[in-house]
Amino acid sequence: MSLMEKVWGNVQDKREWKELETRAAKLPENYRKAYKAIQKYMWSSGHCPADWKDSFHILQGMVELLEEGAAEQKSVAELTGGDAAAFCDDMLKEVRTLNDKYRKKLNRTIS
Repeated sequence: MSLMEKVWGNVQDKREWKELETRAAKLPENYRKAYKAIQKYMWSSGHCPADWKDSFHILQGMVELLEEGAAEQKSVAELTGGDAAAFCDDMLKEVRTLNDKYRKKLNRTIS
């Protein structure tokens, strides 16, 4: 890892993140609000992926879904179903979350 990466982080990752957020900002208002709400739920519910790339891929998929839904004039509820939190949890079930990481660390510390 170069000194620049140690100080600033991976520049390509930051560029990809900025591009994703720019795409999300271009969504129609109700889709953009839904994206931000889903993002907030992910970050605050303990279900945040432990790996940056997992977070990026999940949110990238969410932006793509919302873009397609907007193009087809579907409501956000049609895309996520009646329980948006369950929809989010389902998206996150295949990745290791921070909650998983902290549970493992606690169990390792106790035993």
